[in-house]
Amino acid sequence: MNNAPRWIALSAGIFGFTGVALGAFGAHALKETLTAHGSLSTWQTAVLYQLVHAVALLVIAGWPLDKSKIIWAARSWMVGIILFSGSLYGLSLGGPKMLGPITPLGGLAFLIGWLLVAINALQSPKA
Repeated sequence: MNNAPRWIALSAGIFGFTGVALGAFGAHALKETLTAHGSLSTWQTAVLYQLVHAVALLVIAGWPLDKSKIIWAARSWMVGIILFSGSLYGLSLGGPKMLGPITPLGGLAFLIGWLLVAINALQSPKA
């Protein structure tokens, strides 16, 4: 019934856990630092995208879709979380400006994952 490898659900759990933890950390322990840098909203965007894609990973882990497309969508979203959210976390804390060009690469990885889900839906037999 389900062709998705267990590591996709495991990754969803890890990214979900760390997303909630980073959200709380940013709202409490880092709030003054982030406010001083004027980057609280950037931190919140990073957390939002991480959590949305953690949930998306969990959802596709349970879908009986084409295994290869599930794997590539999952990988794309994981790369997106690391590049997009990771670069925003770094920039929020005053990291090097070279992180800026990494953010759109993460966004592209998110888009690729969603495109793979849509392609798979179009290619799947009708229920």
